[in-house]
Amino acid sequence: MSQQAFFWQRKTLAEMSREEWESLCDGCGRCCLHKLQDDDTDEVYYTDIHCRYMQRDNCRCTVYLERQKKVPNCVWLTPEQASEFHWLPETCAYRLLAEGYPLFDWHPLISGDPDSVHKAGISIANAGVPDDKVPEDEWEDHIIWKA
Repeated sequence: MSQQAFFWQRKTLAEMSREEWESLCDGCGRCCLHKLQDDDTDEVYYTDIHCRYMQRDNCRCTVYLERQKKVPNCVWLTPEQASEFHWLPETCAYRLLAEGYPLFDWHPLISGDPDSVHKAGISIANAGVPDDKVPEDEWEDHIIWKA
C-alpha cells in the first residue's frame, strides 16, 4: 500500500496554507539568535545571544503575534523570501525545503514529537543569553558559528 506524500513533499512553499507554513517550524530557536553580518564580505555570524522574548526551555516566542511591534527587526519568514533563506541554519525546514532537501527524522512533523528537536540536540533550549543582558557593542564576543 503506497502512502500519500506529506504536504511538504507535494506542495511548494508558496502553495502551503498558513497553518502548514507555520507547522514547518521545528522549534529549534536558532532563528531567534542574533546574527552579525560582515559589511565587507556579507558573511553572517551567529551569536549565542537570543531575543529576550524567547522562552529558554522550549524556544518559543512569548510575544509571537506581536513580535513585529515589540521587535521591529524580527524577521518574519515568508515563501516569497525562500531564495534568501541561506542565512538560516542548515537544519531549518524552511531552508531545507527551499533548497530541495528533505526534512530530518527528528523534525516534529516526521517524529510526531514536538520535543524531538530538543532531544536531538538541535535546539538552543536552555542555552544562550537574552539580548537585554548583553550590551550590543559586546555581541562580537558572543559569536558561536558562521552561517
